Amino acid sequence: MPSTPELQYTVGKAAGFSGTALHTGEKVTLKLHPAPVDHGIKFRRKDLQDEPTIDAKIENLKTVERATTIGEGTVRVHTVEHVLAALSAMGVDNAVVEMDANEPPIGDGSAQAYVDLIRKAGVMPQEEPRKFFNVRDIMHVESKTGALLVLLPDEKFRISCTQAGPNNQFAQFLSMEVTPAVFEREIAPARTFVHYEDVKPLMDKNLIKGGSLENAIVVRGEAVLSKEPLRFADEFVRHKILDIIGDLALVGRRIRGHVVAVKPGHASNAELARSIAREQTRRSAMATPRAVPSGDGGLDTDQVMQILPHRFPFLMVDRIISFETETKCVGVKTVTINEPFFQGHFPGHPVMPGVLQVEAMAQVASILLFKLAKTTSRIGYFMSADEVKFRKPVLPGDTIFIHAELTKSRGERLAKAKCHCVVNDAIVSEAELMFTFLDK
Repeated sequence: MPSTPELQYTVGKAAGFSGTALHTGEKVTLKLHPAPVDHGIKFRRKDLQDEPTIDAKIENLKTVERATTIGEGTVRVHTVEHVLAALSAMGVDNAVVEMDANEPPIGDGSAQAYVDLIRKAGVMPQEEPRKFFNVRDIMHVESKTGALLVLLPDEKFRISCTQAGPNNQFAQFLSMEVTPAVFEREIAPARTFVHYEDVKPLMDKNLIKGGSLENAIVVRGEAVLSKEPLRFADEFVRHKILDIIGDLALVGRRIRGHVVAVKPGHASNAELARSIAREQTRRSAMATPRAVPSGDGGLDTDQVMQILPHRFPFLMVDRIISFETETKCVGVKTVTINEPFFQGHFPGHPVMPGVLQVEAMAQVASILLFKLAKTTSRIGYFMSADEVKFRKPVLPGDTIFIHAELTKSRGERLAKAKCHCVVNDAIVSEAELMFTFLDK
């Protein structure tokens, strides 16, 4: 590994181009804008009111049918994999991708237009080190369609991919280390392809409205239909590698590891990205110092009770030990054998109910929003709890560290939060919560 940290990069200046979207067929203008450190890649819909943005993160993935679609709320951006692949492989960590439609231009079906755009904008280093995911143990995903992806430890980012069509037609293999120079020369020019038998079903689903032989290769039997000859004898597997790079960019970190892929697709790529993100969340929780900080930065029990209306036996947070940022905080709850719920849950085998862990997450998240809104004149009410998982039992004597991060808020009335509870450096429960605040 490098002896000095690699720095984050953004684009040097704003640059854009216009074209046609592959699936919607709409005309669209896309511009890249510089962004500050730790901003990541965000898509901005300039055509919508308030110009909403979407984080290019795996938790915002919506669909993977023939393309990768991300969204927040009702806002969507389709077919993001080519622009994400170019930004990631060309070394851009932070940027705003501004568009006046819901899908980027397809160009010629490859990522070449985006590499040219990044070259036009230039890249410039920033003052913070890059964030990496270093693969420590073998990870793998496998689908019922025959896709298999294995992630192995490596000091570089490598991809070895085998692609084969129906009846193993056009079987191809390629292995490489992904660097900006290699991507620009060997991967970016590879165009998207589709089998002839799939064209009509895609059209029936109102997809590929902007597709033509100018921006895609059509495979029919042993024939290859295209406006120009194949750019590489193994162009199909190269484009599969392009898609892997773009889909894994949703992890939000640079990967140091070796991806071995067999017949990959967007669904299996996304599943691997989810696995990586889950592992990174676990590591981050374990790396968080557990010592209760002294001095300012938290709230004691009295201060918590001044904010929350809850009282014994339903106050599920003892104190807030830190506000990491305006949108993140950590609370703590000491679980004793004297908790009233242990009397019936369960006699002889006391376990903290999972619903009360969710309640603890909601209370910590509420404190965060109350602090942000600078008011305690409202009461928070649950609206929904999604992606709820209970991983390990919480027992008498455990100390729960409750992490909450506000991911979205609409004014001071509606908020979404990602939360998880940690005991002994292991995540025991997690949830995505939505709640509203009403006047008392």
